[in-house]
Amino acid sequence: MRGQPEHSAPSTQRMLPVPGSPAASWPVYKERLRRLFEGADKRVCIAFWLFGLINNVLYVIILSSALDLVGPRVPKGVVLLADVLPSFFTKLVAPYFIHAIPYSLRIVIFACLSSAGMLIIAVTPTTTDRAAIATKMVGVALASLSSGGGELSFLGLTHYYGHFSLAAWGSGTGGAGLIGAGAYVAATTWLGLGVKKSILVFACLPVIMLMSFFIILPRGPLKYTSSPQAGYESIAREDTENELPSSEPEGFHGHQPEQDPLMQSPQNSAHCVKRSHQEPQSILSSFKANLRRARGLFFPYMLPLLMVYIAEYTINQGVAPTLLFPLKSTPFTEYRDFYPTYNAMYQVGVFISRSSTPFFRVHSLYAPSLLQILNLLLLTLHALFDFIPNVYIIFAIIFWEGLLGGLVYVNTFAEITDHIPEEDREFSLGATSVSDSGGICIAGFLGMVFEVWLCDWQISRGRPYCRKE
Repeated sequence: MRGQPEHSAPSTQRMLPVPGSPAASWPVYKERLRRLFEGADKRVCIAFWLFGLINNVLYVIILSSALDLVGPRVPKGVVLLADVLPSFFTKLVAPYFIHAIPYSLRIVIFACLSSAGMLIIAVTPTTTDRAAIATKMVGVALASLSSGGGELSFLGLTHYYGHFSLAAWGSGTGGAGLIGAGAYVAATTWLGLGVKKSILVFACLPVIMLMSFFIILPRGPLKYTSSPQAGYESIAREDTENELPSSEPEGFHGHQPEQDPLMQSPQNSAHCVKRSHQEPQSILSSFKANLRRARGLFFPYMLPLLMVYIAEYTINQGVAPTLLFPLKSTPFTEYRDFYPTYNAMYQVGVFISRSSTPFFRVHSLYAPSLLQILNLLLLTLHALFDFIPNVYIIFAIIFWEGLLGGLVYVNTFAEITDHIPEEDREFSLGATSVSDSGGICIAGFLGMVFEVWLCDWQISRGRPYCRKE
C-alpha cells in the first residue's frame, strides 16, 4: 500500500473504524499502526530517536535547572540566552560550510562539547556570585554549540534516510523535553542527589549519541558523502534492480499531495539512493545559491517557526516564573517547585505533538503560531491581574502551549520534506532550524524584561511570591 493515493486505498482500510468510535478496538488500532509503519527500518528509527533525545536533552536539563544555577534574583532569561545564542549563531552560519565536514567527525565533536559543558557546570561552586554564574554560563554555551550544530546536522541527515527518520527525530526531540525535565525533577527533588551530582550524571549521556551513530545507524546511505563537495548535493534513485517497484508512482521523493508522505519506506528512500553528480561549484557560487535558497524559505517555513518560539519561550522564561499561588492552595511545599513542574507539563505537550506526524499533520503553520501568541497574552494578563483561580488551570494552558509549539516544529520540517525539491532539501532542513534558535534568542531578551516587570508589579500589589525561595 505504500505510495498509493488515498483514493486508491484498499476498501479494507477505508472501512477501519474511526479511533474513538464504539467499533474501534485494540486489534484495529494495532493493525492501523502496523500498516502505517510498514517498511520502516527499525535501526534507522531507533538511531534517529536517540539522536533527537540526546541532542536536546542537555538543553532541556539546563533550562530546567535555570533557577538552581542562577538563584531567584537573577532573571532566568540569562540562562536561556547562554543556552541558545551559541546555537543560534551556529545554525546561522554553519549551513554554508558544514557540508565539508563528514558526519562522523561532527558527531564526535558534538559529543565532546556537550560533556565538557556539563562538566564545567557541575564542578563550578554552587554559589550565585557573578564569577560562579559566568563560569556556569561558559559550560552552558559549550553545550549550546553542540546542540545547535547537532540539530542542523541531524535534520540534514534525514535527507538520506527518508520520512521515517524525520518522524523519529521529531519524536526524540519531544522525548528529550519530557525525559530531561522529568529526570531533573526526579534527580534533584525525589532522589535528593542535588544539582551538582545530577549534572555530573547527565554529562555521560552524549556517549549514547556516539553509540547510535557508530553502532545502531545503518551506514550504507552515507557512503556517498565521504568526499566533501563545494555544495550540497541531491539524492537520486539508482536505476538498478533495487529500484522501487513499478507500482510506486514516479517522483517518489517529490511532493505528492494525495498520499501520506509518512507511508513512504525509509528502505526505499535511503538504501536505494546515490549522490547525484553535479559540476564542481566554487565556494562563492555555492554560497550565493544557498542565500537564494534561504530567502525562499523565510515566509512559508521560517517565519511561523520563529513566531511560535518567541511566544512560547517568552512564556517559559519570562512569564512562568511569576505564575505563582499561595502554597496552601497548591500541591507544592516550596516555591522553587513551580518552575520545574511547569516545564515538565510543557514538555509533555511537546513530546505528544512532536510524535504526532505519522498520525496527524498540520499544513497551515501560521494558525498554531497565532494561537501561541494568544497563550502569551492570556498568561501575561493573569500574571498582572490574577484572575485564574488555581494552578491546575495553568497546568492545562502550559500543556496546550507545548502541544502548539511541538506541532509547528515537526510539521515545518515535514512540509519542507514534502515540498522542497531534492537538490535544495538537505540545505533547507538545516537552514530553517535557525528560526527556532532565533525565536528563543528574542524570547530570552523579552523574558528578562517580562520577569522583572511582572515580578515588580506583583510585589507592588502584595503578591511577593516571585522573590521567595
